[in-house]
Amino acid sequence: MRREVTGRYAASIAGGETVHAFVPDPLPPLPPLDLGGTRQAALEKATLALGRLDSIALLLPDPQLFLYAYVRREAVLSSQIEGTQSSLSDLLLFELDELPGVPFDDVVEVSNYVAALEHGMTRLREGFPLCNRLLREMHARLMARGRGSEKAPGEFRRSQNWIGGTRPGNARFVPPPPQEVESCMTALERFIHGKNDDPGGNANGDLPVLLKAALAHVQFETIHPFLDGNGRLGRLLIALLLHVGGALQQPLLYLSLYFKQHRPLYYELLDRVRTEGDWEAWVDFFLEGVEQTATSAVQTARRLVDLFQQDTQRVQNGEHVGRGAANVLRVLDTLRQRPLCSLRQIGQSAGITFPTASKAMLTLVELGIARELTGQRRNRVFVYDAYLNILNEGGDAL
Repeated sequence: MRREVTGRYAASIAGGETVHAFVPDPLPPLPPLDLGGTRQAALEKATLALGRLDSIALLLPDPQLFLYAYVRREAVLSSQIEGTQSSLSDLLLFELDELPGVPFDDVVEVSNYVAALEHGMTRLREGFPLCNRLLREMHARLMARGRGSEKAPGEFRRSQNWIGGTRPGNARFVPPPPQEVESCMTALERFIHGKNDDPGGNANGDLPVLLKAALAHVQFETIHPFLDGNGRLGRLLIALLLHVGGALQQPLLYLSLYFKQHRPLYYELLDRVRTEGDWEAWVDFFLEGVEQTATSAVQTARRLVDLFQQDTQRVQNGEHVGRGAANVLRVLDTLRQRPLCSLRQIGQSAGITFPTASKAMLTLVELGIARELTGQRRNRVFVYDAYLNILNEGGDAL
């Protein structure tokens, strides 16, 4: 549906140039979203897929293991959209003890993303609302160190920014002037909490959480309230909204890979919302992404369960494992928790001595389950290759 422009333009100064900055209308759209026919069916399919993802705890022996690795996979993918070159292995190595040789600026950005998400989820579990204050707190952690740390972490911008182009005058898009940011974000916060009633009769509170997340993401990206980090925080907002809205107990749905794979279309649809009011095309794209991503996450979890079972059997049936099988299984369990780990940490986590951990790990290497990563005699690091390979799918840097 075309609604024409979904906001107004205001004169603003950026880089010494006067530009026309876009100020979006408050949500929800007017007239209301058209949810007839195939769109309603797409919403139901996406909701069902999300329900299967939410019940993943019934499938996994320890859902926290999956959450730990999946969150880090998302951090890598979301940061790659912004131009980083870090891999999941880089992040896991960095988290060991910030080993030299890892690309510091890139991996710090990814590590900050994990910290921002974990802070947001902790606050929500404590009963703190999903509000602008929480988004600013998360942004402070997202930009705490590395690139962008000088760009007012945790504060709404006080200067004009722009997206694309070589200068403000030929930018692809210019977000609201700085003096409009606070009021735009206040209106978005009210929408998130269902406090803006649509004069057309469609109250925000009546919108399914998936649609609310779809609309809120576009609005956040349009406002672009921070000097840097808007893309990453805008993608995190989706996961937080689905959690707060009761669709997911854990933040397990991340659309970064989907957005990365369809990057030109993603940006085109955001622009079409602003210039034509075509919210429906965006919602169709978003719902398809939710269904695909949720289904893929469930399949990944099942593959990991199968992998863990197969490798446990390989240890139990191994000809040369013998009486040391119990310790080998302890070490394997540690690698399930952290698929890239040093021998020292493995021993501590498994509750066994360093020599025992070293012997057990050698058995896993001989079985082809684990591999030494550094080539060093000391401070050796081992990786659970098959586990990491499953998580890495689609994770090649742009």
